[in-house]
Amino acid sequence: MTKKSSEGLAALRFSRRTGLAALIASAVAVFGLTAATPSFAADKTIKVGIMSGEDEDVWRVVTAEAAKKGLKIETVAFNDYTQPNEALERGEVDANAFQHQPYLDNQIKQHGYHIVRVGYTGVWPIGLYTKKYKAVADLPKGAVIGVPNDPSNEGRALRVLQNEGVIKLKDGTGILATTADIIENPKNVEIKELDAGIVGRSIDDLDAAVVNTDWALKSGLSPKDRIAQEPIDGNPYRNFIAVKQGSENESWVKTLVASYQNDTVKTEFDKVYKGTGLSAY
Repeated sequence: MTKKSSEGLAALRFSRRTGLAALIASAVAVFGLTAATPSFAADKTIKVGIMSGEDEDVWRVVTAEAAKKGLKIETVAFNDYTQPNEALERGEVDANAFQHQPYLDNQIKQHGYHIVRVGYTGVWPIGLYTKKYKAVADLPKGAVIGVPNDPSNEGRALRVLQNEGVIKLKDGTGILATTADIIENPKNVEIKELDAGIVGRSIDDLDAAVVNTDWALKSGLSPKDRIAQEPIDGNPYRNFIAVKQGSENESWVKTLVASYQNDTVKTEFDKVYKGTGLSAY
């Protein structure tokens, strides 16, 4: 082999070694970069179903917190409780945040949804409101009292009335109690079952009504109109963020929950709900 041929072969080997080293360095850089980024796609937007109204203000702050973590959120506001779970089941939203566990359990029983809780948000103690009386003891015989008509919230409302001595439910009655479970009614009150979104707005036509706090605010009711409230300690009605079963361990879910559960969002939550709702995580 000539000297020139030897030099050419050496140059070729050097070139190959250099190219291979560059390729390895490039691969290391690429994989190192990939490992440092979230596993959710950078261009993916997570849709979250929420209730329209005050919660939209809270979720604007949640969205801003998520953006700092690289997660894009688009909120989808609904006007009644039946829609967000259906939307989540169909894949029209990626998560929702509006319900407590007894409500979800009943929805799963009725519709077979595949939805799971991933992180608590707040609790809104349900209360007995009236525009006509100052105390529960002032309610007259035959008083007409409105309650939400969905199973979980109706049972919740009836337990408030039981705690105040207005009615008595059968022993062992669970959180899904109905009017059929009333065994004592000393004032012979009439329980009027109404949609959760309507019961508060019907307060002028009722003697009193048990109203979910978020709907009470939407109905123009305030704490001064409340004459009784459910206990907060041991309350099973904490609201939460939910996702479709199978998604609960995805990285964007953890980021979403962390974007809600922080002091910045709590400050906005307290401002919006003025003490009628409490952070519960």
